[in-house]
Amino acid sequence: MMSFTTARLDAGAELKTSIAADVPVLQAQALTKVYHMGEVDVWALRGVDFDLFEGEFIVLLGPSGSGKSTLLNILGGLDVPTTGKVHCRDHDLSVADDDALTSYRREHVGFVFQFYNLVPSLTARENVALVTEISENPMSPDEALDIVGLGERKNHFPSQLSGGEQQRVAIARAISKRPDILLCDEPTGALDVTTGVLVLEVIARINRELRTTTVVITHNAAIASMADRVISMSGGLITSVQRPPVRMSPRDIHW
Repeated sequence: MMSFTTARLDAGAELKTSIAADVPVLQAQALTKVYHMGEVDVWALRGVDFDLFEGEFIVLLGPSGSGKSTLLNILGGLDVPTTGKVHCRDHDLSVADDDALTSYRREHVGFVFQFYNLVPSLTARENVALVTEISENPMSPDEALDIVGLGERKNHFPSQLSGGEQQRVAIARAISKRPDILLCDEPTGALDVTTGVLVLEVIARINRELRTTTVVITHNAAIASMADRVISMSGGLITSVQRPPVRMSPRDIHW
């Protein structure tokens, strides 16, 4: 069994400094994903090449059904490709067994989804502790909640928090394990613009200050202005890769 846990060190320091900056953290080659629906084959990915570099902020842009979430799930070890290769550093995720993928997700990847998936009967702090209690080198729940600006709300239950606050708890939970990679699937999709800006500011701050390599899926083209690179998808293919001339703050974007 291939193990990822031995690569995990204090705050990821050795893992992050032992690889040259121009070597991808994640590298996908010729990925396809085919879902068999009875007698019909649905191609979610049709030969995707994708590199993700240390400390990058990537926006993955495209309409529903373009393959964004499928690609993100494969990069995060939640799914496996039909064909193709995925490497995280020198580990081949394409041949990893279930235990190795679980270890990879637990120690190296933080996930943020459109819906917050908080446990209603637990406080914000207890929701974050669900992750810190099973991680190898976590932050404290209090530290993670302070980073997202919710230190004073740590003893509140989800029903006592706004949608934006619940999403920030979900982000705190994702970053509390000190992940190398943060994968966000439509993190503002259930929020109004004002609240969404607050959430995006938190994600941008984590990328900037913690140097967490970040991918954000969205169908909102305005968010692309936040990125180091914008990768557009359509029909299971990457159709363009662009570099915005200036990386903008969420508050400065024209919504």
